Amino acid sequence: MEWLKRFTEEVGKATLLAIQAVYFLFTKPPKLRHFIDQFTYIAAETSLVVLVTSTFTGGVIALQTYSTFHRFNAEYLIGAVVALSMGRELGPVLTSLMVVARVGSAMTANIGTMRITQQIDALEVMAVNPVRYLVTPRLFATTIGVPFLTVLANVAGIFGGWLVATKLFKVNEYLYWQKMIDLTEFYDIVGGLYKAFVFGFIIATVSCYFGYYTKGGTEGVGRATTNSVVTSSMLILITDYFLTAIIF
Repeated sequence: MEWLKRFTEEVGKATLLAIQAVYFLFTKPPKLRHFIDQFTYIAAETSLVVLVTSTFTGGVIALQTYSTFHRFNAEYLIGAVVALSMGRELGPVLTSLMVVARVGSAMTANIGTMRITQQIDALEVMAVNPVRYLVTPRLFATTIGVPFLTVLANVAGIFGGWLVATKLFKVNEYLYWQKMIDLTEFYDIVGGLYKAFVFGFIIATVSCYFGYYTKGGTEGVGRATTNSVVTSSMLILITDYFLTAIIF
């Protein structure tokens, strides 16, 4: 039962870290420029990766569904399938996984390096709370940034599906858009944004936790970064199941 004890301890430490970060957000928020710096890195600089990934994802959905729909003369439904798939599921999930790969790993490595070089200890000596200074801006920026990236992913995926369906397979362009509008509800998109909000919180919490409690020198930073990416990715996919069951 040693593993259970250790697991409970790790979850408790991560939860307390997140609670402290949220507490400081409402009581003693860090300077605005810290939020802006983190948001710029998380959202603006990750947008190209999300844009390319989602465009080809939408194209793949159209590519895969065309052959089946063509048998029933229902090619005009491809637009609705792409929109629903991206809005409900693939948009938030793929975006979150891209953020984990690009931002989450860097976040863990950055904070982990500060830990092993005793920069976090120096902050405490200067009476600067390291959670407020390091974790709170990243938590807020990631939680807000992932939904913004998800909106971009949805638009890019729909455009990719339109490109493949109408230009490659010559599907009627008017029907592509009209059926998508008819069959896609506003809540389908909003539900995906709810997911993205939760995923962003998970990414920031896990990444900051593994970085904050890094130990073992430079080798420990690499190990913490790997554990952060794997844990975040698994939690996103596991949480996605339960959120889908609740929201939809």
